[in-house]
Amino acid sequence: MSQPDFVAVLRACAPYVHAHNGRVFVIAFGGEAAERADFDQLIYDIALLQSLGVKVVLVHGMRPQIDARLQAQGLEARVINGMRVTDRATLECAKSAAGVLRMEIEARLSTSLASSPMGGARIRVTSGNWITARPVGVLGGVDHQFTGDVRRVDVDSIRQVLDQDRIALLSPIGYSPTGEIFNVRAEDVAMAVATALGADKLVFVTPTNPDQWRLAEDAGDAGQLSVADGERLLAANAGFSDIDRTYLQAALAATRGGVKRVHLVGHIDGALLRELYTRDGVGVMLYSDPDYEATRDASIEDVGGVLQLIQPLEQQGVLVARSREQLELDIQHFNVIVRDGLVIACCALFPFPQNAMGELACVAVHPDYRRGGRAAALLKRVETEARQMGLKHLFSLTTHTPHWFIEHGFRRAGPDELPMQKQRIYNYQRNSLVLIKDL
Repeated sequence: MSQPDFVAVLRACAPYVHAHNGRVFVIAFGGEAAERADFDQLIYDIALLQSLGVKVVLVHGMRPQIDARLQAQGLEARVINGMRVTDRATLECAKSAAGVLRMEIEARLSTSLASSPMGGARIRVTSGNWITARPVGVLGGVDHQFTGDVRRVDVDSIRQVLDQDRIALLSPIGYSPTGEIFNVRAEDVAMAVATALGADKLVFVTPTNPDQWRLAEDAGDAGQLSVADGERLLAANAGFSDIDRTYLQAALAATRGGVKRVHLVGHIDGALLRELYTRDGVGVMLYSDPDYEATRDASIEDVGGVLQLIQPLEQQGVLVARSREQLELDIQHFNVIVRDGLVIACCALFPFPQNAMGELACVAVHPDYRRGGRAAALLKRVETEARQMGLKHLFSLTTHTPHWFIEHGFRRAGPDELPMQKQRIYNYQRNSLVLIKDL
């Protein structure tokens, strides 16, 4: 990477470093991750999050480890409708797998070799009996014995660990008040902990690549999905495997429980960091936050974002140049689409009430978000505003995109059809095309 590229990447990450500092993230991965050759890299990336100020709760799964122990004893795993039946022998395998995996994770988080990404790190980890569980009971006529559901999360104890700048590590094991031990699905533990803590994010690192799911393809927008879209896809049975369906069900349950953003990323080198520290990420994100991408009236705080959006187009001659002072005076006429704090589209409506006309001006969409219907959405919003003002026509001046306007109901016109105030300042040197739409 060249020095300018390195600086650009670091600057692009900076807003997320600031935004995530002090936030609570629950990160869960399956036991499959622990069997991969690059497991160390995932753990190192999680440790880096903690070093960047994120309060990390880590939940690990252990399905393949339990299956391997059962196979070694000549026993068969019983899984019915995605849920393991945990008899006494399976419970012993679960206890063994949990202990071994927990120690392996703690060992990796204790690495501090200068030659590794953990060089100079002092990561402290704490585990505990923070999950109270109850038996799942009989489902479909089958007694699941020592398979459990989360009954309660010891939120206060976990918060104390996080306040001490430690990583809170949980195994998918729960305990009853009578001293029984239950095998609990890791996805359910992660969902319950994130909900109880009111976590800022829940992240699932999945054995498959969610970016390749039909779910991500149907999103049409780098995999950012509203909860309603996610629920529709789940109901449509979009070709998910059992494990994918389990992750998606847990993700949707977490959003219903108040977690505003749930991320699903594949176990690919660096995917966790790219998902959390770039705007569009590499996985699938479910969001219940209505302001994640919002279309609204612009405010004075949006001036900088609008300027950043339109200045490249001004330099190319697509838009007429506006000074910051002029934009501040006109900002009440603007509408914006804001995505995760970034202004990605804008337009302005300048009314000429004496002529029952309004000017649609400064239509701009960020290059990364074009062909997504956002300009059309802004036009529809402006048309509604214009009608509420009693305007009968919209007009726009353009030198580069007449076809877009014509496709959306505008017709070619001459400067003499403009309001007189606009005719007086019409720039014949620029020779902008005049387009008018009847409302």
